[in-house]
Amino acid sequence: MVILVTNDDGVHAAGLSALREALSSVGKVVVIAPDREQSATSHSLTLEHPLRVRHIEESFMSVDGTPTDCVLLAFNGLLQEKPQMVVAGINHGPNLGEDVSYSGTVAAAIEGTLQGAPSVAVSLAGKAPYDFEAACSFTVKLVRTIEERGMESQALLNVNVPNLPPADVRGVKVTRLGRRVYRDMIVRKTDPRGKSYYWIGGNEPTYMASAENTDFNAVKSRMISVTPMHLDFTDYKKIVEMESWDLKP
Repeated sequence: MVILVTNDDGVHAAGLSALREALSSVGKVVVIAPDREQSATSHSLTLEHPLRVRHIEESFMSVDGTPTDCVLLAFNGLLQEKPQMVVAGINHGPNLGEDVSYSGTVAAAIEGTLQGAPSVAVSLAGKAPYDFEAACSFTVKLVRTIEERGMESQALLNVNVPNLPPADVRGVKVTRLGRRVYRDMIVRKTDPRGKSYYWIGGNEPTYMASAENTDFNAVKSRMISVTPMHLDFTDYKKIVEMESWDLKP
């Protein structure tokens, strides 16, 4: 099995290296990752300039583009054999709740799904220093399970692993996406010339802790969160409701 490994922290990230080594026990690992950090790039493609691919070593390449670019290149001409699975990560930090909409790591898994391969995004929920052992061990087991059981089209898995030694992880929970509490997202500053500028990102993100069975609560309880996601955004209940709206051109 050929496994494509990518990320949004860049080709030299420690999480990518740990994941590459761990998955080598499962199949042939090919790394195609951004040449620099591409966090929060979401599902963006590079259209304004050609993409440059650097072959660092065998089955290990960098691209001067986004995580989505990397996956798209892998499936459309860069590799002689198309990947049978895509694993994005291990992200340096969590991807919980609505943050999956911004995450380059999750976007890489989404692109893998669109290309027809079972795909997983893996993130380490915590701050540096990072302990990737539990995330690597679980990802290997998960990939083997997916290989045996398969995964339906248009589906992917978003995994968040507590930043803890394996012995301190209490288990695995299948979850839904939580809800993030947005506050102090924009930081306004003033430059030496008196003009305002802005940083996106303020305080540490917080989540609605009262919600049950969420990815946030699982990680908070020292459990690995596995959230099944689906790419069909259609609201089927709303379709039925809107049929009575008598909409006209």
